[in-house]
Amino acid sequence: MEKKEWYFEYEIQINRPGLLGDISSLLGMLSINIVTINGVDEGRRGLLLLAKDHRQIERLESILNTMDTIKVTKLREPKLRDRLAVRHGRYIQRDADDRKTFRFEREDLGLLVDFMAELFKLEGHKLIGIRGMPRVGKTESIVAASVCANKRWLFVSSTLLKQTVRNQLIEDEYNENNLFILDGIVSTRRANEKHWQLVREIMRLDAIKVIEHPDIFVKNSEYTINDFDYIIELRNEPNEVITYETVDNQLFGGSEFGSFEF
Repeated sequence: MEKKEWYFEYEIQINRPGLLGDISSLLGMLSINIVTINGVDEGRRGLLLLAKDHRQIERLESILNTMDTIKVTKLREPKLRDRLAVRHGRYIQRDADDRKTFRFEREDLGLLVDFMAELFKLEGHKLIGIRGMPRVGKTESIVAASVCANKRWLFVSSTLLKQTVRNQLIEDEYNENNLFILDGIVSTRRANEKHWQLVREIMRLDAIKVIEHPDIFVKNSEYTINDFDYIIELRNEPNEVITYETVDNQLFGGSEFGSFEF
């Protein structure tokens, strides 16, 4: 029988020498293998485990519940956030009211790239929005995650080098394995109806689309924020306010950027 992965997380109640060794020995006696272990929060540890069947996990849980040195916080099949927490040593922040919104700071770019790469590996249509101020690292993170996910990325509208606005794709670019990147502000301010026809074609493709400044995009199109599967917020520091007036002025207020259409 093929072994199955489980995520086990516990909070330390009484920190004493040898605690981790005792837990490791218990797992060994139950023939449960440890794949990865890491601290995931202050006073918490997370472990990815391999077990042959759920009865091993049930026995583990019953024994753990008798221990007064730890409190089991999670024992389940691993989710994406669990895997990344063990890999990076911290959990991704999630909005309490909107569960599809995830928050990152600039110092967490490595975690953000890893998170987006896992999303980009998913099959089928996924619409991902990313909010953030200019030069915080949005586009660069999207491209880096595309490389990690082995995806070819295509800029439909962007300000990475110049203000790019595309009105058509060539035949081989209509590929569901490609990743399509749009900038909501550029599409709104610089695009014509041909561009929006292309956007609608891309939205119908069974592929991953990433839209920077999704609030501006939905404000000026027939799409709504409910159409998005994930919303990512990237800030320079935790209390930074994302204001679109500032973004708009920085993108279009001067002559720093050229533009081209094709």
